[in-house]
Amino acid sequence: MAKCQGQGWLFYATLLLGWAVSVHGLTRAEFFPFGKTTGDHVLEQGNDLSQQLALDKPVLFYDGKFDNIFINTNGFVAMAQPSAESTYLGKMPAGFGMIAALHGDLDTGDGVGKVYYRQDASPATLRQAAEQINRAFPEDDEVEPEHAVVVTWVDVASRQHHDHSRGDGLEKQRNSFQLVIASAETTSYAILLYPRKGMQFASTAVGGSSQAMQAGFSKGLVNYLVFSTRQGPYYRITTERETSVRALAEETNSGKRGVWVYEIGTSPYFTSVAPGEVTDLPPDTGLESRVSEEATSKRYPGGGQQVTYSPYEPEEEVYRKEQPHQGPHHGGQFTVHTVQYQPQVVVVDDGDINVDVFSYNSETCANNRNKCSTFADCKDYASGYCCHCRPGYYGNGIQCVSEGKPQRMNGKVNGRVYVGNSPSPVEFNSNDLHSYVVANDGRAYVAISTIPARLGPSLQPLSALGGVIGWAFALEQPGYKNGFSIIGGEFTCQAEVTFLPAQEKLTIKQVFSGIDEHDHLVVSTTLEGRVPEVLRGSTVQIEPYSEIYQYSSNLITSSSTRDYTVSLDDGSAETRTYQWRQTITFQSCPNDEAARAVLPTQMLSVDQVFVMYDSNNELIRYAMSNKIGDVNGEKEENSCFTGRHGCDTNAVCRPEQGTQFTCQCAAGFTGDGRSCYDIDECREIPLACGEHSVCNNQPGTFRCECNDGYQFASDGHTCIVDHCAAGSHDCDITERAHCSYSGGSSYICSCLPGFQGHGRVCQDIDECQSARCHQKAVCYNTQGSFTCQCRPGYYGDGFYCSSEHTKSQCETHRDRLLGSTEYGPQPVPGQYVPTCDSQGAYEASQCHGSIGHCWCVDRNGLEIPGTRTGPVRPAVGPTPRPDVYPLPPGTHLLFAQSGRIEFVPLEGYNMKKTEAKTVLHLPEKVIIGVAYDCVEKMVYWTDITSPSISKANLQGGGAIPVIRSDLESPEGIAIDHLGRTLFWTDSMKDRIEVASLDGTKRRVLIDTNLVNPRAIIVDPVNGNMYWADWNRDAPKIETSAMDGTNRRVLVKDDLGLPNGLTYDPQSSQLCWADAGTHMIECMNPAQGDRRKAMGAIQYPFGITSHGKNIYYTDWRRDAVIMVDRQAGTETDVFLPQKQTRLYGITTAYAQCPSGKNYCAVNNGGCTHLCLATPRGRSCLCPNNALGVSCVESEGGRF
Repeated sequence: MAKCQGQGWLFYATLLLGWAVSVHGLTRAEFFPFGKTTGDHVLEQGNDLSQQLALDKPVLFYDGKFDNIFINTNGFVAMAQPSAESTYLGKMPAGFGMIAALHGDLDTGDGVGKVYYRQDASPATLRQAAEQINRAFPEDDEVEPEHAVVVTWVDVASRQHHDHSRGDGLEKQRNSFQLVIASAETTSYAILLYPRKGMQFASTAVGGSSQAMQAGFSKGLVNYLVFSTRQGPYYRITTERETSVRALAEETNSGKRGVWVYEIGTSPYFTSVAPGEVTDLPPDTGLESRVSEEATSKRYPGGGQQVTYSPYEPEEEVYRKEQPHQGPHHGGQFTVHTVQYQPQVVVVDDGDINVDVFSYNSETCANNRNKCSTFADCKDYASGYCCHCRPGYYGNGIQCVSEGKPQRMNGKVNGRVYVGNSPSPVEFNSNDLHSYVVANDGRAYVAISTIPARLGPSLQPLSALGGVIGWAFALEQPGYKNGFSIIGGEFTCQAEVTFLPAQEKLTIKQVFSGIDEHDHLVVSTTLEGRVPEVLRGSTVQIEPYSEIYQYSSNLITSSSTRDYTVSLDDGSAETRTYQWRQTITFQSCPNDEAARAVLPTQMLSVDQVFVMYDSNNELIRYAMSNKIGDVNGEKEENSCFTGRHGCDTNAVCRPEQGTQFTCQCAAGFTGDGRSCYDIDECREIPLACGEHSVCNNQPGTFRCECNDGYQFASDGHTCIVDHCAAGSHDCDITERAHCSYSGGSSYICSCLPGFQGHGRVCQDIDECQSARCHQKAVCYNTQGSFTCQCRPGYYGDGFYCSSEHTKSQCETHRDRLLGSTEYGPQPVPGQYVPTCDSQGAYEASQCHGSIGHCWCVDRNGLEIPGTRTGPVRPAVGPTPRPDVYPLPPGTHLLFAQSGRIEFVPLEGYNMKKTEAKTVLHLPEKVIIGVAYDCVEKMVYWTDITSPSISKANLQGGGAIPVIRSDLESPEGIAIDHLGRTLFWTDSMKDRIEVASLDGTKRRVLIDTNLVNPRAIIVDPVNGNMYWADWNRDAPKIETSAMDGTNRRVLVKDDLGLPNGLTYDPQSSQLCWADAGTHMIECMNPAQGDRRKAMGAIQYPFGITSHGKNIYYTDWRRDAVIMVDRQAGTETDVFLPQKQTRLYGITTAYAQCPSGKNYCAVNNGGCTHLCLATPRGRSCLCPNNALGVSCVESEGGRF
């Protein structure tokens, strides 16, 4: 929400009253009034039912206004008629506008559960809504809603529990929760209420598996380019884990347990969903009694806990008087845990209140030390505590970073910007921003990706996008401090840019969220407004400028006038000007009087400004040098203050007398200051991390990570076991039961749908005994399910059978369009023909292959407006840039493990296991294949989460996307270092492709007779390509020339699961690792002399070779294993610190292997792709080369 200055502290008093009633969890009696006596409507009982509600006043949701909403059984309110639940269950964000209060597969068909709804403008309801909103946003102007929609889901059950009588008590679990949409003239809010006793289950069945329910907001699909759409912005309250669902009743963002408030729409401009700001609560003194009330716990071996809920008893519908519920009165004292640095002395401006001061004497370091940075000390003062960074670090105590250490920033950029006189804006969402600051000389670099050419040139003057970053880490002059030293890394910057003389205005909002687990500062940026046009091909030069920063309590302001010169292609130039005003709001510590003293006015001096828009990569870059000092601009001669000191980028410059200085390596580094090297704390500090954890060294610091199956307790340090993840529970097997982690070392066992029991032992339910099928059908019971099949002579789905086969609407439509020939039905060329599912209904998504367009349809086959998509131009640009740990000289093994790539140095052929390190952190990614380009020292990898193919320079740098479009599951990857091409397999698209190393020239080589292609390697000297297809019905290993010609099967007999391939050019041996036969085998492809190299292995995945050795990754052993290929024996094992699955592995050679091919010189004379073959080379055109001058010639010598 927008922060406003100068308002009183009235709402802090309201906040205290809210805390007084929030010691215990929310009860259903504290809901907004609901039931028939309040005028509520009742939604038709059943499953996946919707009812349209016409509103007296519109709801503002994201940047839209809605006069109608749709109430749905499944725990949500939609902005349009929802599609069938099969299209959205388990999918967040949804494809339509959705407010998910608690979204899952819910049912009210048993007559117990109900969904009540109404719109309400009564003073009592609006007053109650205002109290919730104003308590959640205590620093904002008071909100007075004018209209409310109240939706209450009462005692709803999971459909799986309604459909099956399980016999294990789970059918008695029911949820109750409430959503209130409160709207003022220009803003709408969502108030979500979750009572403790009303939250009895956290997941529902989706597609045969149990998935956690979801809460959050989704704008739905939005228009993109001309004929396509893409997913719009969304906000998730819960995650994929059930613990996040249970936390809804235990935590808050409004100061009251179980109540959550969000700003969900504003007019005329909208930036993002804003959560309530009061997240801390007093301790729950009633916790022990609550546990005994809600459940009786039975302890089982291994520390698990089976929770048996008391039998369900329907509560009476709640009818309340107009007076809002104030909660029970609790006598005695209790500790209040406030928001970090909540003011301890609160001045109330309202003259009707006689209390001047509130004092929280219990706020001491003893209770809050963990709120300080790990590099800070906590100090108590008379009115509370404050955090202070230790010597060698700087910041506000909550966020501290090492002096002299470079700082990285990652974030997202969203915007809606008009260019010049254009009537339509350029919109962009979640574009990647990354920044790098050399702290010891004030140089800052900023890059933003995927900025379209229509907008990119016109953003060049806005070096101000990186201005606040430069201020935060500016080089400090004597007696002055940069932004991070004063306020740390959590603050909001709101800026207004006015371009002269036409008065175009642009607003920039940047929210800095602090340092993440990778030591990166996280920032979110939003642009809104209009900028003057800068023509394509123009360059922009920005003159040095200065900016005055004025400081007050929790507020910093600055302004400046900036000149820039636009140089056009024709050689002409024009000087332009814009005015810049910004406000920075933050939360300081009020308890240290010395720290509260008004800081002097400071001047930020910015020079060496560089801006560039890279149209090929749709990337805009800014660079600048920043110094903070005296407003008179007095210059210091000491090199530490000019930045010309020559210290290492990981060192701090220490000024001495006169012009003398010394260089000192930053904390976490060692050296003479001119050259600094990372200290491996994990190796040098015994027991740096606690039990059940591993130490992960990072540049300048280290992180402790819990082993698989463990997670951090609330103290953030102790690792506790999650028996469900670790597999140490005593629930029945996963095919019959589900283990749900419930906090601490506890878990709950529950039988899956189709089974009955108490979760530790589950037995199949024979559905055929209950006559579930039609009388003219045969019922077949299966484990956990059943099928119905109509008897011969009858037609239908088995639940209904008829002697006459009646075509459905879709089948009639389809068959009418299909002509009839002697070869069977044939469509008219270019004709769209609908697709029907197995029951004869229209498939939800229809496509027209001739034009490449797809769209969604309703149950009558009619296109849903706004859902049509077409061929989309591939997006090009960087993703957030992780740290790269530069490889030392020598040959190494590179292997993928979860969200990282690691290396093990080789000494000769042996692994130097003690020197293994993580080379690249890629959080939240699943990397499958890795390949190495020995020419440019680049590692390439495939990621199935994006999905994408990326690369990074192993000498230092960040992740660079290569291919991000038209991929589904890229797995194997190989590099031709001679022809400068990359090859990969896609196991979902079932094809093999090739592209230039920058991803621009791309061609499909093979797309037939592939089922599950994975491993792929190339032999560029001889022009051969090899790949493995682990199709369980017919696994095989194939080969072809590198242009895809002369394809043939090498091995097809006695294979099981051939996961990995490697080729040794010295011995001409092709080897593969098979997880089905548990063997490594080798052969000379030209001779066919197949032999076993190693047997009795467990579950190999990736494989590579170097000299006499083979190295492979194993899923069962979570290890890299070395095998002497000649002796057929295992000779060494490397166990990474983090025990998770290992995927692809490759050899990073110190020098490229010897050999040449016809593509190595002048691209083989080809205009585009040059691909080696055994006879020479083929020149091929990319698939996207239509209209481009490209010449093809296949297989000939050059």
